[in-house]
Amino acid sequence: MFRPMGFTVILALAGALILSVTLVPALCAYFLRVRAERENPVLTRATALYEPALRWAMERRRVTVGVAGLFFLLCAALFPRLGSEFLPELDEGAMAIQVGYPPSMSLEKAIERAGVLEQTLKQSFPDEVDQVLTRIGRAEVATDPMLVSQHDLLISLKPRDVWTKARTREELVARVSQVVEEVPGMGASFTQPIKMRMMELIEGFGIRSDLGIKLYGDDMALLAEKGAEIGRVVSAIPGAADVAVETTEGLPVLNIEIRRDEIARYGINVSDVQQVIETAVGGAKAGEVIEGFSRRFDLVVRLAPEYRSDPQAIGRILVPAPGGEQIPLAQLAAIESVEGPVQISRENGQRRVVIQANVRGRDLGSFVEEVKRKLETDVKLPTGYYTEFGGTYEHLQSGRARLMIVVPITFGMIFLLLFATFGSFRQAALVFTGIPFAITGGILALLTRGMHFSMSAGIGFIALFGVAVLNGVVLVTFINHLRQEGTPLAEAVVRGCRVRLRPVLMTASVASFGFIPMALSTGAGAEVQKPLATVVIGGLITSTLLTLFVLPTLYTWAERPRERFPASGKWEVQPEPLGTPPHADPREPDVRRAGLP
Repeated sequence: MFRPMGFTVILALAGALILSVTLVPALCAYFLRVRAERENPVLTRATALYEPALRWAMERRRVTVGVAGLFFLLCAALFPRLGSEFLPELDEGAMAIQVGYPPSMSLEKAIERAGVLEQTLKQSFPDEVDQVLTRIGRAEVATDPMLVSQHDLLISLKPRDVWTKARTREELVARVSQVVEEVPGMGASFTQPIKMRMMELIEGFGIRSDLGIKLYGDDMALLAEKGAEIGRVVSAIPGAADVAVETTEGLPVLNIEIRRDEIARYGINVSDVQQVIETAVGGAKAGEVIEGFSRRFDLVVRLAPEYRSDPQAIGRILVPAPGGEQIPLAQLAAIESVEGPVQISRENGQRRVVIQANVRGRDLGSFVEEVKRKLETDVKLPTGYYTEFGGTYEHLQSGRARLMIVVPITFGMIFLLLFATFGSFRQAALVFTGIPFAITGGILALLTRGMHFSMSAGIGFIALFGVAVLNGVVLVTFINHLRQEGTPLAEAVVRGCRVRLRPVLMTASVASFGFIPMALSTGAGAEVQKPLATVVIGGLITSTLLTLFVLPTLYTWAERPRERFPASGKWEVQPEPLGTPPHADPREPDVRRAGLP
């Protein structure tokens, strides 16, 4: 999903790199002929506020570093409160309801109930519902079967600005759910058309919800019992919605069990009784019908429907005995109508039952963790029976596993590049501190906007890591350059931060402004873009602020300077000495500590 974005960013950066070392220098030499740089009032004011604050932070470096570390730990502690989900749910502008009726429902009755439900929704929500379409049953292909009693209700919605009974999609789903619950003998699960179809393609018809609990075992009766028990436990957990247990029983079946002791009294064979039952109920070939020259059809004879569907009528069928007697079938067999299996689902060579549930009002990750804890304590499974968790939660787990691989690799590559840039492990580690500073802002931004951590936010953090170290590279590179020119450590740090304040602010501002449209967009697909942009903007804000204060403080600490700050903590601003280095700005004063040589 994010591959096009990744390729776009990589190609754009590669193009910018080539232009920066070829075309841009030539354009600068041709157009930049300004001898004196104009003073920027905004930057002047920012520098006047920043420099005293920087001095204060460097004088109290233990406090500065301690507060920064405490801030990071606090934000890390807030991370579990974000909750987790695979991806924010896209608003498709439509709604899908998976409807389930008793398995014994006939096709005629299913069509009638579907029409009634369609009219009910149109009349209840005239300003929200545009069209309603019901799909009844589905062909029994290998991975996508549906019974006549299983319907897909597809609802296209009108534009949101004309809605009168709801303002958001979640509110509309809640109101539609209240109407659907009033329909007797029907179970419903809410989703969206594209999401439903994608889940079917990935998981098959068995799971089309946020959470699918697969219960494996051998005995279908025990699977149904334990499945219903799991369904009751899940329904009691806050946030559970549309809980449904896969239907395995309930289809009317005529069960005829031959009494061998009775047929032995009359000398009747089992095959004779079975032949009579097969002919009366299933039908027997009595001839052949020919149409035209090549079309041939078997002529089958069997009892009328009213006689073969009633157990008492079937019991009156006479079975001839070898002695010439006509014995009623009811004397030779036990005939009863029972509920038989509707379907037997298998996966990985084992029978299974699926318990599905959607999540509303909370994040998917914490909901599933609570479900697991409840099932461990409240549901005891026999030996050989076990559960697996699928649905959207399975994709969340796989996404987490990928992030656990990608993020360390990203950290390693960034650190290697920093080490190659500075040639110092210590300075590479200093610049690398911009990453945890950026993480704090991303967490706070998600928490402020009420967003869960998702794969979209995870991609935002990965993109943020690379941008977050740019400011550190700008500062440390210039400070190192000043020190190579012979500038004392304290003076080099203060002057470097003051001179490089503008590029640091510009780097963060330009990157942040580029993500603002994504963070505030409301069009199609905005739900996936918002977490990514929110993380980048929030992370750049805290990373820039902390880099401007904490990184210089850590630099003076890590470099172990011979110069020591005096106890007075006073600073003197002295004019530049004669022979000012070519790189220095003659307009900038020389900042030195009182008492320093």
